[in-house]
Amino acid sequence: MAEFAFGGDMVWKPSRAQMVESNLYQFYKRNGFATLAEFMKKSTDDIAWFWETMLRALDIQFYEPYSQIVDLPRGIPFPKWCVGGKMNIVHNCLDKYIGTEQESRIAVKWEGEEAATRELSYKQLHREVTSVANGLRALGLKKGDAIGVFMPMTPEIVIAVLAIAKIGAVFLPLFSGYGAGAIATRLNDAQAKALFTADGTFRRGHVVPMKQTADEAVAQVSSIEHVIVVPRAKNKIEMQRGRDYWWDEIVTLGDEWQGDARTERTAAEDILMLIYTSGTTGKPKGAVHTHCGFPIKSAQDMFHGLDVKPTDTLYWMTDMGWMMGPWQVFGTLLLSATMFLYDGAPDYPAPNRVWAMVERHNISLLGLSPTFVRALMKHGDEPVKRYSVKSLRAFASTGEPWNPTPWLWLFNTVGNGQLPIINYSGGTEIAGGILMGNFLTPQKPGSFAGPLPGMDADVVDEDGNSVRGRIGELVIRKPWIGMTRGFWQNEQRYLDTYWARLPNVWVHGDFAAIDDDGLWYILGRSDDVIKVAGKRLGPAEVESALAKHPAVQESAAIGVPDEVKGETVVCFVMLKGQYKGNEGIERELRELLSNELGKALLPKAIYFVNDLPRTRNAKIMRRVARAVYLGNDPGDVTALENPKAVEEIKSVVMK
Repeated sequence: MAEFAFGGDMVWKPSRAQMVESNLYQFYKRNGFATLAEFMKKSTDDIAWFWETMLRALDIQFYEPYSQIVDLPRGIPFPKWCVGGKMNIVHNCLDKYIGTEQESRIAVKWEGEEAATRELSYKQLHREVTSVANGLRALGLKKGDAIGVFMPMTPEIVIAVLAIAKIGAVFLPLFSGYGAGAIATRLNDAQAKALFTADGTFRRGHVVPMKQTADEAVAQVSSIEHVIVVPRAKNKIEMQRGRDYWWDEIVTLGDEWQGDARTERTAAEDILMLIYTSGTTGKPKGAVHTHCGFPIKSAQDMFHGLDVKPTDTLYWMTDMGWMMGPWQVFGTLLLSATMFLYDGAPDYPAPNRVWAMVERHNISLLGLSPTFVRALMKHGDEPVKRYSVKSLRAFASTGEPWNPTPWLWLFNTVGNGQLPIINYSGGTEIAGGILMGNFLTPQKPGSFAGPLPGMDADVVDEDGNSVRGRIGELVIRKPWIGMTRGFWQNEQRYLDTYWARLPNVWVHGDFAAIDDDGLWYILGRSDDVIKVAGKRLGPAEVESALAKHPAVQESAAIGVPDEVKGETVVCFVMLKGQYKGNEGIERELRELLSNELGKALLPKAIYFVNDLPRTRNAKIMRRVARAVYLGNDPGDVTALENPKAVEEIKSVVMK
């Protein structure tokens, strides 16, 4: 493995108030620990103690108590949690608050691209969820039925998610930008009985039809019996009699329901959600999550890492089809906080839209991506300075590694050098994070404080030995409550994906490193890492070097086969608006890379493009760029925000 030389100087240190008022500090002190290090060791040495303590701290209520917090009858890959217990996460998110002061607090704030706004209190959300849940029961839907959710980010999507869980059905999130084929694949795999959708939504001032896409998908799925439509965009659609229902019709059915309206008494390990992740090969993987799993981990990460309190309003730029959507719903409600949803492009009609919403809705915790920050930087400081962002306590980020330049811009320009950027990395199968920042640990640009409490993570070499100051594989040595219970109807694929490399060790597929100050870094996916003449090179290292050139907006570095070196580097570079790609700029970029990385790592080619393939959540898809460059099938590209970028890469490579 390569030596590690990333990091730099500490740029943020918590104030005394930030430290002692933080949930993490209060938690470990309340549990009798003198230091964070002592608490962290206990949290992984005794996982049963930690997760039981966490359930109590979150006031997770059970209809019937569990006999054992964790059991390993089939070994570490297949733990059983809250054995024998009965609970439904909706009771803990909503039901238990009714009749208390909490019911009057705001649960959901929402803004649409067209500037419409809405709010729902906990009491109002509970009432809406009950009506829709009873409407589903009136249609004959029941515990164990899979129900897809293909909707824009409106309050109705939160209601739908919770209504599905309330009746004990299985929530199946679907990215709102999917095409019909991607939707049909997931609905068929889960044998879904119903689908929530909308007539359409808004994106950059245009109506994006959704019902038509849903109809094309459902035509390929024989198990679907009902389609429920939210009238979001008021565009013309066709409704199929006997199958399709308007949202208000379901609410009316629910209000007239004469049967049992109580929350279903599910087992703690009953399936709550099937959420699909895409790989480079094979069909999408359905990660299985339970009532006592994913939501608990979500809330714990928010509580310890992001320091979410009941007074906070959290906005994470996400879609319900990405795990951060359900994460935000379950986590904020379990912590009695407020979630903010936005339906539309976050930089439309101008790059100041996000900062205007921060001011307008008193957002205190803002989750965004490095790519989004890079896109905002090109507009300068003025869009930020126009608005007050004094409500913000912290930023957060996940999905891809940072480059120092955009990190420092966000920290200094928006946060005035005062607010932490809580870096967060894990995945759909994790139910949240492996590594995270916090309000206690000083930060360098792009760093993590380390593993979250309860996560026995390490960085290892090819033989599974711990390494420090060198790049290695990120692994987890013990189970945690949020880990996926496997892949839907494909146990072997689950074992092959995470457990085949090292005995009884979860190998996550990320390259990571720990510096001399004990701070952690994620350097990209293992399959993204480039190996040039035996030296491992993370794409982020190349992209960070390129970002130092004043003309570069952003870039994607990939590794391609080379007869001599094994692999060599190819770069796709987006320039800022006033610059044009030419031999002069290419020469300057090569000189910059030579100085930063060494001549041995100079790229084989640099291509200038107008855009890079990315998801709606702004994550750059390097594997797609690599496949296109090599003339291979790029795999599942249904989540791309900008499919035209794929065609542009094809055209520049073929020139």
